[in-house]
Amino acid sequence: NLDFPDNRLDSIPLLEVVKRIEEVTKAVRPNIVYTHHLSDLNVDHRVCSEAVLTAFRPLPNTNFSAVYGFEVQSSTEWSPTNCFNPNYFVNISEHVEAKNRLMLEYKDELRAFPHPRSLEAIRALATWRGSTAGFEAAEAFMTLQSRWL
Repeated sequence: NLDFPDNRLDSIPLLEVVKRIEEVTKAVRPNIVYTHHLSDLNVDHRVCSEAVLTAFRPLPNTNFSAVYGFEVQSSTEWSPTNCFNPNYFVNISEHVEAKNRLMLEYKDELRAFPHPRSLEAIRALATWRGSTAGFEAAEAFMTLQSRWL
């Protein structure tokens, strides 16, 4: 998390966030990068996404194939500028139960159904995303940047 303040990334100059991400990028050299979607309602998500896209500009001598934006229930769909249009799906049919168990680690973030961040709604979204891609369950992503290596 780079020790930035929670829910206050907009108080940090974007360039500082970008530089910290670039430091990690040089050490890790990822091929595929996942970040929040640009239109999330949560300010930290938006700043993070913008900083990641800046850090992964398709410049010479960069080595990544794609940056994908993911959705966060009760953040992506609540944005008045929501333009999350997934075009990349990962089959998680065999992992839905494990995902829900892992979500219990974030119990302070979970809410009671019908809240979008309830276990029931998380499962329902996985089912919906899966049905749009021919799977029983899926995670959906939107390609934000891609390039040939």
